[in-house]
Amino acid sequence: MTQKFETRKLAFVASDNPEAEAARQVLDARYKGVEAGDADIIIALGGDGLMLQTLHSNMKDGTPIFGMNCGSVGFLMNRYEEDNLLERLEQAKLSLLHPLKMTATTASGQIHEALAINEVSLLRESAQAAKLQISIDNRVRMEELICDGVLLATPAGSTAYNLSAHGPILPIDAALLALTPISAFRPRRWRGAILPEVAKVSISMLEHEKRPVSAVADHAEFRDIVKVDIQQDRRHQLFMMFDADHSLDERILAEQFSQ
Repeated sequence: MTQKFETRKLAFVASDNPEAEAARQVLDARYKGVEAGDADIIIALGGDGLMLQTLHSNMKDGTPIFGMNCGSVGFLMNRYEEDNLLERLEQAKLSLLHPLKMTATTASGQIHEALAINEVSLLRESAQAAKLQISIDNRVRMEELICDGVLLATPAGSTAYNLSAHGPILPIDAALLALTPISAFRPRRWRGAILPEVAKVSISMLEHEKRPVSAVADHAEFRDIVKVDIQQDRRHQLFMMFDADHSLDERILAEQFSQ
């Protein structure tokens, strides 16, 4: 997705990394930074964790975010440079993301809702493995999955927890979601599924009293869950910006062949 912005008002945010905070002070003075609520674009200085935090903080505003790597992990970040920032922004590629909406029902009947930019995860709470039933678009696709958990990741989140769980990396603009088991015991050979982004995923907890499960949408966690419904929330539009020569697709390919 390409779009041009008349970029004049920039806000700078940084992680608690001293290097990132020092960079924020330099760039804020050089480019006359403003408050995030008044900015045309927010410049996030840190790693992928800061990018997630900044996207969440600006969920309602939809202000485009351009990340520069000042952290240890920066898969979604551009290179850090002080010079020619306005020119880079004018030429940057814009990627549109929609978060996932999680609706979780507890054993007591309480209903919790939360949004996830990276992933929704279901995790066992005890020594007992979780026992789950998975439905896609109101059709049961897996009668029983015995595992430590399962997660549904967006393209932005596919390089995070999903990757650690051996899930597929999705191109940032792909209209797909990754459904990935965490330490699947039965069926042992199941490695997950790639779903269209419009899929409605429902997961029911079998034997939930014996095998309690928590549900996590990015950093929002709810415990003793009996059912979770997940679908894309198109009411919220999130914009990430990448340098024109930022070879994210190449990095995705390289990561899949790394040893």
